[in-house]
Amino acid sequence: MAAAGALERSFVELTGAERERPRHFREFTVCGIGTANALAGAVKYSESAGGFYYMESGKLFSVTRNRFIHWKTSGDTLELVEESLDVNLLNNTVRLKFQNCSLLPAGVHISETQNHVIILILTNQTVHRLLLPHPSRMYRSELVIESQMQSIFTDIGKVDFRDPCNSQLIPAVPGLSPNSTTSAAWLSNDGDALFALPSASGGIFVLKLPPYDIPGMVSVVELKQSSVMQRLLIGWMPTAIRGDQGLSDRPFALAVHCVEHDAFIFALCQDHKLRMWSYKDQMCLMAADMLEYVPTFKDLRLAAGTGHKLRLAYSPSMGLYIGVYMHAPKQGQFCIFQLVSTENNRYSLDHISSLFTSQETLIDFAITSTDIWAMWHDAENQTVVKYINYEHNAAGQWNSVFMHSLPEEEIILRDDQDPREMYLQNLFTPGRFINAALCKALQIFCRGTERNLDLSWSELKKEVTLAVESELQGSVTEYEFSQEEFRNLQQEFWCKFYACCLQYQEALSHPLALHLNPHTNMVCLLKKGYLSFLVPSSLVDHLYLLPDENLLAEDEAAISDDVDVARDVMCLIKCLRLIGESVTMDMSAVMEMSCYNLQSPEKAAEQILEDLITIDVENVMEDICSKLQEIKNPIQAIGLLVREMDYETEVEMEKGFNPAQPLNIRLNLSQLYGSNTAACIVCRGVCKIASTRFLICRDLLILQHLLMRLGDAVILGAGQLIQDQQDLLHRTTPLLLSYYLIKWGSQCLATDVPVDALESNLQHLSVLELTDSGAVMANKFVSSPQTIVELFFQEVARKHIISHLFSQPKAPLSQTGLNWPEMITMISGNTPFMLTDYYLLSLFEEFGNESTFYAFKDYIQLLRPWCQVNVGSCRFMLGRCYLVTGEGQKALDCFRHAASEVGKEEFLDRLIRSEDGEIVSTPKMQYYDKVLRLLDVVGLPELVIQLASSVLTEAGGDWKSQATLRTCIFKHHLDLGHNSQAYEALTQIPDSSRQLDCLRQLVVVLCERSQLQDLVEFPYVNLHNEVVAIIESRARAVDLMTHNYYELLYAFHVFRHNYRKAGTVMFEYGMRLGREVRTLRGLEKQGNCYLAAVNCLRLIRPEYAWIVHPASGAVYDRPGASPKRNHDGECTAAPTNRQIEILELGDLEKECSLARIRLTLAQHDPAAVAVAGSSSAEEMVSLLVQAGLFDTAISLCQTFKLPLTPVFEGLAFKCIKLQLGGEAAQAEAWSWLAANQLSSVITTKESSATDEAWRLLSTYLERYQVQNNLYHHCVINKLLSHGVPLPNWLINSYKKVDAAELLRLYLNYDLLEEAVDLVSEYVDAVLGKGHQYFGIEFPLSATAPMVWLPYSSIDQLLQALGENSANSHNLALSQKILDKLEDYQQKVDKATRDLLYRRNL
Repeated sequence: MAAAGALERSFVELTGAERERPRHFREFTVCGIGTANALAGAVKYSESAGGFYYMESGKLFSVTRNRFIHWKTSGDTLELVEESLDVNLLNNTVRLKFQNCSLLPAGVHISETQNHVIILILTNQTVHRLLLPHPSRMYRSELVIESQMQSIFTDIGKVDFRDPCNSQLIPAVPGLSPNSTTSAAWLSNDGDALFALPSASGGIFVLKLPPYDIPGMVSVVELKQSSVMQRLLIGWMPTAIRGDQGLSDRPFALAVHCVEHDAFIFALCQDHKLRMWSYKDQMCLMAADMLEYVPTFKDLRLAAGTGHKLRLAYSPSMGLYIGVYMHAPKQGQFCIFQLVSTENNRYSLDHISSLFTSQETLIDFAITSTDIWAMWHDAENQTVVKYINYEHNAAGQWNSVFMHSLPEEEIILRDDQDPREMYLQNLFTPGRFINAALCKALQIFCRGTERNLDLSWSELKKEVTLAVESELQGSVTEYEFSQEEFRNLQQEFWCKFYACCLQYQEALSHPLALHLNPHTNMVCLLKKGYLSFLVPSSLVDHLYLLPDENLLAEDEAAISDDVDVARDVMCLIKCLRLIGESVTMDMSAVMEMSCYNLQSPEKAAEQILEDLITIDVENVMEDICSKLQEIKNPIQAIGLLVREMDYETEVEMEKGFNPAQPLNIRLNLSQLYGSNTAACIVCRGVCKIASTRFLICRDLLILQHLLMRLGDAVILGAGQLIQDQQDLLHRTTPLLLSYYLIKWGSQCLATDVPVDALESNLQHLSVLELTDSGAVMANKFVSSPQTIVELFFQEVARKHIISHLFSQPKAPLSQTGLNWPEMITMISGNTPFMLTDYYLLSLFEEFGNESTFYAFKDYIQLLRPWCQVNVGSCRFMLGRCYLVTGEGQKALDCFRHAASEVGKEEFLDRLIRSEDGEIVSTPKMQYYDKVLRLLDVVGLPELVIQLASSVLTEAGGDWKSQATLRTCIFKHHLDLGHNSQAYEALTQIPDSSRQLDCLRQLVVVLCERSQLQDLVEFPYVNLHNEVVAIIESRARAVDLMTHNYYELLYAFHVFRHNYRKAGTVMFEYGMRLGREVRTLRGLEKQGNCYLAAVNCLRLIRPEYAWIVHPASGAVYDRPGASPKRNHDGECTAAPTNRQIEILELGDLEKECSLARIRLTLAQHDPAAVAVAGSSSAEEMVSLLVQAGLFDTAISLCQTFKLPLTPVFEGLAFKCIKLQLGGEAAQAEAWSWLAANQLSSVITTKESSATDEAWRLLSTYLERYQVQNNLYHHCVINKLLSHGVPLPNWLINSYKKVDAAELLRLYLNYDLLEEAVDLVSEYVDAVLGKGHQYFGIEFPLSATAPMVWLPYSSIDQLLQALGENSANSHNLALSQKILDKLEDYQQKVDKATRDLLYRRNL
């Protein structure tokens, strides 16, 4: 079809971002100026609206590209909004309230200079000028590369609204029309702000504000028809000069055209005349009677022309065009003129065209150099928009604009439908109700209840549900309802709320103005509550939507150059329209449900056809059949129509921007049509196309079944084959499904997914090594939920389409202008094609990043039955969606089916491509590896095992893949606690290194789970040594108290009856416990370990009951030291030439005894725990003595054959301390005294701790006697060294065993007096006096054995006494000894003589 011709035939209205929150207007109040009259401010004017386009809005390289301002006035309020189709503007809305004033209709005029955007505002009492920065000054770059920018209204709060330079009260000038509804304003070349108002005398008052940066006076001039001008300065009281004109001369429509150093003011007056004034010359240059161009004007001459309208359009090449609308009671007429200048500054009008319309109430119209756009309200209060090319339309046929219809007034529910669900679906389906209408309805419905209305789309849905349900519950007066009664009540309240929404939707849809941008040819409708855009309709849609009476011959010419073919297609479309008008809502629902449920659309079409034939009371089917008779070649016509709707073309789009283009161009194009508003428009355009095409395909499918029912002979004639019909049928069905999918995707909002699902997706991307572009998207400005198509367009389709459109420009891009109808047509037309082609793969990634898995899952399911592009990739991504939604088994099935397409599709190839590009395995095995990792990350070990087990057969002889898969199976069996299956998988791993790693993991995991029985009882065929090595290394590397690897190893050896190994393990365990675990618990375990080691050796025959002393690797030089590093943290060198030490059973028993004693010490003295564990027997004796455990110390000494000297010395020292200490020492002593067994208990008198300690010492000395009386000597030596007097019992005891040594000790410590007494007593004992106290059995006698005296010691004593001759006491002591010795000598002499005498007998 010649589709290009359709672009000028019809347009479609598309609503803007209806799901956005209600605009948050920043409000400012403009206070009254001077003596503003409050009563005059109470005048109410009708609401009005208008727009402003930047001069460079159509240039590709401009900061104001696709940017415009629109405004709305209501009473004293002005709302200003700046919009952009490329970027999201911040702070782009403002609301101004003018105190005691009412804004004039269309009293806002916006202009731009190089540095500023200037807004001129007229109220009924004041004029205002607002200076705002121009976007080019706010953003000093031609590159628009940001996704959001500040609006020119951002800093409007800094504007001083009371500045007299920019605000003035309209003076009370005589003749100024008090209730004027028209005005004009403009900027002069000198920067003056000029405001024009009509005068009652037929002239025009012009108020001038000087430039904002140049001081000057405010002035007012009156332009009069008599060419007399009066200048009035503010503050002056002028004289009224009235001309010849009556009230009918008063202007009611003003327009201004600025020329160099002048301004032409056009005034359409009540006398139906158009007058042109020159502001510079202050005179009327032209007056033309408009009734001359009206065929019948007699009735109009008598009536004031209050309904006429005036518009101007300027073309640099064609000049100034003037459009006048002449209002008549039953019809209106548009007159188009061109201003023609003649000599002597005279002007005239060249009549171009007159166009008639039957519409009565014109809302607004706009003209260009070629077209008229007009907007009416018809008799049914519906908005009608039409346009016409007034130069090339001799027939005067207006072109249609298919308006966005209001939602249906009533929702019909089936018995199986839930009222709440169906009403919510209708209320919140995109494209039906705007957010503002729902908020207002909610506010009215919940009157009296405070509610926050700044709600998002999803929040609003919750609030609506809550409000309706609350109202319903509040009206219930009975406690019991039948299900039917409750359903009726529910439907009643939802219907009430729906009616309220419909009312506000209709009110907010009331049109106010047209906004036409001649630079881009974009037409917008400014409505009370929102903004809508007009986009061209394709030829197929145009023909289907346009009523028969509006079809023209040029429509047929646009279809085909062949007249017969064109007529056949026209007739075919008429048949389709008849079918469409006959299909009821229920029938339509049958087809839509069939598509959604993946059922056969052909069967649904057959059912609908049967129903149409059954209920055909108006003989529509007969009319269709008769029209079919008129089609000469229906197969060809249907094929042509199907080809026209088939959007799958051979166009190959660039994947991204062309790198050959300069960077600045690529950056600039990257934001073209990138705003949320543009995305919403494109989505609505795609939805409109898809909805219309879906209806066409549905009706076409029904019609084809009708053709098959009628038969070949009746309709097709001879030679036509039924096969052709079947082929067309099979082409129509996928087309129907594809358009349903696109329609569904443009209405399906991307649902929110929990945070854990988003985190899960990020994990998926990490595993799959896909680019996470969502990190960039996260910061994008999104004010409302987006549909699937919107997301796809913004993140995928837009950049490809823009790149394609500008890849081979016809002209340099710097000279390329943007044409809105062409651009939106190409974008909307290419987006559906991309939704089902290669670019869907990019959509997969983008959807995942936007967490829209639930919607995307349905999207792929709807795509699968008919789309054969990238089948494997679709399956794979559907599997990802199933993973997120928790349907693991379905995900696994999808992954398996996708494997068959590996190596055939680019997306799957990119998925398996390694970073370095090296192929380490077959593509399919790489794919399975990625899937297994993905399932592992998600946490589905059962599916991992299931998939890996099934893939084993495909791995074949690839031992690396086999090892990977069996390792994977082992790991996940282990994770699931399937220990036996894990061990079995381990034994089948062909790679020894991996097998060893898995074995290590098995040991660690089972130990952590305390499943030691399984670990010990596995057979470990050919793996015994490896298991032992692993457990040993783990035992020596981990903390001893939190892990039980030594005990595990002990059990492992015992289970296999290897008792010597078991004993060695426990002995090493005990050694490490003593050195590393300095706790009571550690000492207890050490004792148990040594005991276990002893028991193991006792189970072996004596000749084998020995072990090798464990290596010193586990023995540390200091507590807590690392076995691997020295004091400086450096690695220690491995010991060399280590001698092997053999430990027999007796050695282990000694160690066991020592361990028990350590525990005894730790239990008695917790402070000793830190040092007891690794102490030797000698060190333990000292520790025990220090703790007062003398019995235990003696036992230890006897076990290890150690001398008891440290015990006696320690006990002697404690006795000294007790004797010299106070009560505290006495009380403390009882604890250690109690730990030692005394030989007997003294009960005759109260005994002190000191006494008990001495008695314990005495007992030990009596019990443990040795040769040379070593223990007595050491005790006395200890006492004397501390200056403690020897107790008598000790002296007496030692005198019996070694008096001479006692004397030497006295001498060593200078105890001379005690030594003298001892010598004296000793001499007496030798002589027979008290000899039994010195252990002398036979004293001196001739018959007794010989006796002796320690003469050397006595000589030392005498010498010591004689050293101080001045000491009389010493002399006396010395003399005493000498006397004793002399007596002793005499008796010895006598005894000697007696002995000799006896021998001589």
